[in-house]
Amino acid sequence: MYKPVEDNPISVYEINRGRIVRTLEFIQDVIVISLCIGLFCFMALQVWDMFLSLLPPLDFHVVTADILFLLILVELFRLLIIYLQEQRISIGVAVEVSIVSALREVIVKGVLETNWSQVLATCAFLLVLGVLLILRVWLPPTFEGIDPEQQIYKRYHKLHKSELETNGWGIGNRD
Repeated sequence: MYKPVEDNPISVYEINRGRIVRTLEFIQDVIVISLCIGLFCFMALQVWDMFLSLLPPLDFHVVTADILFLLILVELFRLLIIYLQEQRISIGVAVEVSIVSALREVIVKGVLETNWSQVLATCAFLLVLGVLLILRVWLPPTFEGIDPEQQIYKRYHKLHKSELETNGWGIGNRD
């Protein structure tokens, strides 16, 4: 009727490992949810601060810095939401956040008041991020139905199965 535990193909180790992984993923989701809540509250405080900076006397650099900082926070919030939905980090959103952060620093400090080596380094950084953003469009999506490890496993399994069948150890010959 029942097979002993030793003959069961699913070991106790695999069951415990699955439970541990699920528990750790749950804890990670709780951490990300708390980050989302904290970031949302911080964004609300930043919006209030931005409205206060719009009152006279109006300082253009402060208003611009507040608006760009708020956009960075919104993009970070979107990155966390995508992580919660798909359990992955979106490269495109991360690159967009980096681009907006670098541009914010350039705009707030001013290009004319920044050292030429920093401007050159920022330009190189933005160029690399732009190329990465363009390349991301051409690369195949690895998380949307294409799992490279699963494809390698299937290829290996098919090769191994065909070798077993050629040696006379097919499905019907289990002894």
